[in-house]
Amino acid sequence: MEASGALRRWFEERFDFAPLREFLEHKVVPVHSATPLYYLGGITLFLFFIQVCTGLLLLLYYRPTPDEAFESVKYISTRVPFGWLIRSIHSWSANLMVFTAFLHMFSTYFMRSYRKPRELTWMSGVVLMGLALCFGFSGYLLPWNTLAFFATKVGTEVAGTMPGVGHYLLLVLRGGEEVTGATLTRFFAFHVAILPAALLVFLGLHLLLIQQLGMSMPLKVERELEQRGEQPRVLRFFPNFFLRELMAWYAGLAVLGVLAALYPWDLGTRADPFASAPAGIRPEWYFLAQFQTLKMIPGSVLGLNGEVLGVFAFGAAGLFWFVVPLLDRPSRESRYSIVFPAIGVFAVAYLVTFSILGYVK
Repeated sequence: MEASGALRRWFEERFDFAPLREFLEHKVVPVHSATPLYYLGGITLFLFFIQVCTGLLLLLYYRPTPDEAFESVKYISTRVPFGWLIRSIHSWSANLMVFTAFLHMFSTYFMRSYRKPRELTWMSGVVLMGLALCFGFSGYLLPWNTLAFFATKVGTEVAGTMPGVGHYLLLVLRGGEEVTGATLTRFFAFHVAILPAALLVFLGLHLLLIQQLGMSMPLKVERELEQRGEQPRVLRFFPNFFLRELMAWYAGLAVLGVLAALYPWDLGTRADPFASAPAGIRPEWYFLAQFQTLKMIPGSVLGLNGEVLGVFAFGAAGLFWFVVPLLDRPSRESRYSIVFPAIGVFAVAYLVTFSILGYVK
């Protein structure tokens, strides 16, 4: 006991822990019926840390060249002790991270937590969601297997249809006109350097804004408390909320371990650029709704290219989602508008319906 006290004093003489101690003593979390939704952000962050740790381990053996990429992943999966498990955890955690990020984003949207003064918190979160999708897109090609090769080819072709900048964007993504070794090298650079750097910047901004502005309560709860003249119930962040968040991380880790152990991620066959695309090629599930939509749009709509029109519509929808806080300005005194909640319900229904259609068709 004396040794631990001496060690604590040794650190306190060299580091000023007073600001951290004060922060932990005063930070609180609102308690209401939607409080469990606050855990989603922490779970997403935890899965990102899993991605970083397993990704660093995979980097010890992975080689980002067309001749060695597939063989290096195969070596990891078959020869490296527990390599198959690390790769499965990395792949499953990537999918779970995107899934929990979607849940976190939509729960925040339906609570309308983007309202003043948290507009920038929402906007930085939308950027983080986009970066998470870019991580999935860039990492999908790295094993250099058949499905990833042709899915990347389709995905970059869709990006190439963007009006004005499409062809230049395609060249930037592919490193040329076709999907080649240059594409693999660029996607590797995006995945392990450029995207992580961008994500750390926006993640730091997002967390800073959350600490500065606190956690938002649903507008309905705020209004009810104000009408009753009551103060909101709160829970101390440390240790009360933190320990509950830790239990959520344990649950997420258990789910991740079960999926990785019982359903190891399949490697497939090595990509052959000269082979024809296999039947039923489709992207990962988080791009499936957009992919299915583009398949169903006619080639020409009112004299315009259907695919270009679809890509433009997705871009407009993304921009709308980003600037929602500037369009929807609810207040405790005003009547609740059903327009923006209805838009959220439509977005969820669209994503679920067209993703299912993408699997069955």
